[in-house]
Amino acid sequence: MSNSRAFINARLENSSGSLENEVPKTTAWKDFLSLIKIGIVNSNLITTFTGLWLALHFTGKGFLNNLDIVLYTVIGSSLIIAGSCALNNYIDRDIDPYMERTKNRPTVTGRVTPARVAILSFLLIGIGTGLLMLTTITAALIGLVGVFSYIVLYTIWSKRRYVSNTIIGSISGAAPPLIGWAAVDANLDIMAWGLFLIMFFWQPPHFYALAMRRCEEYRAANVPMLPVVKGFKRTKTSIYLWVAGLLPLPFLLPDLGIPFLVLATILNIGWIATGIYARKFKDDIKWATLMFVYSLQYLTIMFVAMVIITLI
Repeated sequence: MSNSRAFINARLENSSGSLENEVPKTTAWKDFLSLIKIGIVNSNLITTFTGLWLALHFTGKGFLNNLDIVLYTVIGSSLIIAGSCALNNYIDRDIDPYMERTKNRPTVTGRVTPARVAILSFLLIGIGTGLLMLTTITAALIGLVGVFSYIVLYTIWSKRRYVSNTIIGSISGAAPPLIGWAAVDANLDIMAWGLFLIMFFWQPPHFYALAMRRCEEYRAANVPMLPVVKGFKRTKTSIYLWVAGLLPLPFLLPDLGIPFLVLATILNIGWIATGIYARKFKDDIKWATLMFVYSLQYLTIMFVAMVIITLI
């Protein structure tokens, strides 16, 4: 830890000894959004809402008649995800300086003290859990399981030890649609588990592509991501296999109809085809970038389509 702290202090000082030119100017609000990883909160909100929406639709409950459940679920899940992300920042503040995308987090630059980050994290998780309990106990329990898997199983236990860290971390990333469904229907229909599995299988190819792009940063931080340990060729093979694993999963959602199944199949085949097409660049980073961008579009289109189809 002492070496990491020395690295942080050295990074914050430029040749003239001034901090002003090294650390980007920011505001308290921007620091807060960085702490809670607002991008992750927003993307998970899409999947949470989709689970909630589909549960309301297929159980015959009206959306407008259950606005209280909608608000409790949306706000509650967002808060526990935000709190978990902030706690992740607190724990990883010793390795974040080694990575370009994390080196300016307020936990690294010292704009926010670790103690305040920890307090904020547990406060957000506590309030979020309380709001989810106003829906169903099952939703709150799934939320806590998500927190435990992200903080304990992933961040503390596996991230710095095992190449399988991404797979372990996918458990928490797949929890939001379950939370959304459980807030309406605690029995968790097979469709809810279908959403869980789609999210679980989507994450490894998404994060492996990101890890390829940031391979040297992960290496410097001594995080055993798949590209660091096994190389790019093995990582590409794993990405193809995980995407192939997505192919049968939409068929767990037959009630969404043939149009959705066709769209989902096209998206899955398109992901594989994108990887094959991108080989022409003969550049692993360009390949990974294209696959990463496709994964983001895939997630948005897939889950938004689920909602739209129920409105037609």
